Amino acid sequence: MITLLLTTITMLAFAANSLLGRAALAGGTIDALSFTAMRLISGALVLGVLLMLQRSRKDGDRLPGSWLSALGLFAYGLCFSLGYGRLGAATGALILFAAVQFGMIAWGLWRGDRPARLAVVGLVIAFTAFVVLLLPGLHTPDPLGAVLITISGLAWAVYSLRGRGSSDPMGDTAGNFLRAAVMCVPLGVVSLWQGVADAHGIALALVSGMITSALGYMLWFRTQPRLSPFQAATVQLTVPVIAAVGGVLMLGEGLTLRLTVSGLCVLGGVALTIVARRR
Repeated sequence: MITLLLTTITMLAFAANSLLGRAALAGGTIDALSFTAMRLISGALVLGVLLMLQRSRKDGDRLPGSWLSALGLFAYGLCFSLGYGRLGAATGALILFAAVQFGMIAWGLWRGDRPARLAVVGLVIAFTAFVVLLLPGLHTPDPLGAVLITISGLAWAVYSLRGRGSSDPMGDTAGNFLRAAVMCVPLGVVSLWQGVADAHGIALALVSGMITSALGYMLWFRTQPRLSPFQAATVQLTVPVIAAVGGVLMLGEGLTLRLTVSGLCVLGGVALTIVARRR
């Protein structure tokens, strides 16, 4: 029950992040470099404060997290922001989540994780329904955009997998964000010189960084040890469904029969994956 609750809250945070990114980047209220820099730096500020409060009660001065995880986080955020503008939302989502699925499941299989047949059936159902959900918006992708989104998905898979063994989710997330913020300094310099950002775009980037990214990713590190790599990859297919429902409720987008049926099939497939036992 706790695993289900934590996973649900985490996926809601991811979906909210998707909606914020879509509203900011697709609306032209902020450029990709500025959005990435503000998102990661603002998240680092929030988590840095939390880390100082935690460390005031604990011994040790070593910064948690790692530079490799921070690089994965930075590459995910930057490549996603740059690639998003070159692809349609549906095409970008399909490439991104296909890359995430491939990266996490391939790693799990290589490490000896053998999902039960019911879990595989659940993944097939969920991914097929996911493709059907996106089908009307799919177009031939821009080559550079496809490469950038693929790198983004693989980078997210690396970041997620490295967080599976975290014994200090808040500390490791804070350390990773702080290191990624350092990597964002050149982006901030370029953004100040030629970036485009209005008050609305800045607000969306800050909310994305301080709440749905910083706190959502911290919760993801706490949730993952309860899931196998196969399950952790599959549950993320719910994010576009939740984001689509959020678009209906908050952005006035239309509720269609395809969204309803595909969404239920995605959720059903994910449920099969969660309840199936691992071999």
